[in-house]
Amino acid sequence: MSGRLILASASPRRRELLAAARFDFEVEPAEIDEDLDALFDEGDDEGGAAEAGPEACVRELAARKALEVWARHPDAWVLGADTLVVRDGVVFAKPEDRDDAREMLRALSGGWHEVWTGVVLCGPDGAMEELAVCTKVRFRELSEPEIEAYLAVPTRWSDKAGAYGIQAEGGAFVAELRGSKTNVIGLPMEQLEPRLRAVLAPSL
Repeated sequence: MSGRLILASASPRRRELLAAARFDFEVEPAEIDEDLDALFDEGDDEGGAAEAGPEACVRELAARKALEVWARHPDAWVLGADTLVVRDGVVFAKPEDRDDAREMLRALSGGWHEVWTGVVLCGPDGAMEELAVCTKVRFRELSEPEIEAYLAVPTRWSDKAGAYGIQAEGGAFVAELRGSKTNVIGLPMEQLEPRLRAVLAPSL
């Protein structure tokens, strides 16, 4: 069985997590529409991502990413992943712009939210493994000047679910964390690493 691993993501954080675990892998970002409401809306006035729920959303998007790349490399193992932030039933994906990021941080300030990451691994002969992991995070109260100072550097928030990265400056917002920190960064390595080693062996 092939030991070739392809990451179907452009996320530098996911690349760093896999590299830190000493996996050999290639990167080929998937080309899919990540509009959650368009993905789950079947034409009704109600529904969409909020009704589907965060676990279903991250699983579906991760699967679509993995399958889109796997269709071009059916002899390889392809890893797709997606991360969403949820508070009080409201789903936060990547912010569309600075104003959107500002509203996300205001909404997350001073309370608990969930970070969901879905992972799908597609392999030779149509083999597929998937998981979804939830981490709970509590933000301290954020002041408006603090939010504006954070938003002044777009790379801090522009490509991150919930508009923050726990591994960088956004980590200063976190007062408490329950669960996997790497899950918040982009991959639940505690659960994912043993699965990857099992399917990629004996190449590792």
